[in-house]
Amino acid sequence: MTTENSLNLTSIPDQAIAAASKHVGDILSLAIEHTPQHQAVVVFDTQCELAVALTEAYRRCLPATKFIDFDTVTPEAVLEAFKPLTASDLVVLIQSTSFRLEAFRIRVELFKRSLKVIEHVHLARMPGTQALDYIASLAYDPAYYRGVGKALKERIDRAQSGVVDSGGEQLVFASPFESAKLNVGDYREMNNVGGQFPIGEVFTEAQDLEAVNGRVRIFVFGDTSFRVNRPAIPITLVISKGRVTETVNSTPEFDKVLANIRAEEGEVWLRELGFGMNRAFSRDKLVDDIGTYERMCGIHLSLGAKHGIYSKPMIKRKDAKFHVDVFAVTESVMLDDEVVYRNGAWLS
Repeated sequence: MTTENSLNLTSIPDQAIAAASKHVGDILSLAIEHTPQHQAVVVFDTQCELAVALTEAYRRCLPATKFIDFDTVTPEAVLEAFKPLTASDLVVLIQSTSFRLEAFRIRVELFKRSLKVIEHVHLARMPGTQALDYIASLAYDPAYYRGVGKALKERIDRAQSGVVDSGGEQLVFASPFESAKLNVGDYREMNNVGGQFPIGEVFTEAQDLEAVNGRVRIFVFGDTSFRVNRPAIPITLVISKGRVTETVNSTPEFDKVLANIRAEEGEVWLRELGFGMNRAFSRDKLVDDIGTYERMCGIHLSLGAKHGIYSKPMIKRKDAKFHVDVFAVTESVMLDDEVVYRNGAWLS
């Protein structure tokens, strides 16, 4: 991977920065609905080429805005810059890794003040051509995200069952689903405006976790360093009563992931059912950062008891330690008797 000392900060071509500016402008106006009547602060670093490129994109879109180089000031100075901001003002965080402001949980605290927040994190994990793919993933198509996203949510919320076909193996959800949550850049009915970008996801889980059974082939999992790990052969997970009971074609690294979960939680629950919508990422178009790749167009699942959005009587939040994203080979997805995903695209 590219290191800080060997970065060529001019290797991202200007046409890509121009594209990033277009995408950022659409996010600001269409998703965040930021206007010149409100203040904005952009906090950035220059530790990787993607951070530099995104910072330039925001400069082009917000020329009158205060920009703060995180590495040239104290954390106290950053917090001081936030103080004049009032409700509906904007904070943008462009981070090669993840900014640390001591005990200050930056996005949570900003949301508590009714500020809008755009976060770009772990950018250094996506060097070279991955930076271009990340830029492409920022494209905001409101008709697609809001239209298809809302239709998926409505279909999920009324479904009594579902099936994920991963190429000869089927994972069966013989249960209705929890009320689906949207991450599609539409904040009009939400308490907080913004979050981590790129966006593009509808997610839920089975109301009855133990009603999930079958087998699913995964082609990528999040490893212990929170990076995308792609085994040479997809790993088959055997799911019984909502738990991983067996694997086929596993790898030492995936075995380590499962062992870590079992050591803390005793068993490996399957919880989240994520309907990723971002068309910049696919089975063949990957980036190393697992939190970014999570938006990949297709199905992702989570292993481990942790899924804070939904509570389950058999899982105590204090005992839930792990939420590991895994990505299913997705030939098709059915909700009840209706196919909603086929040939790499959502049909809703």
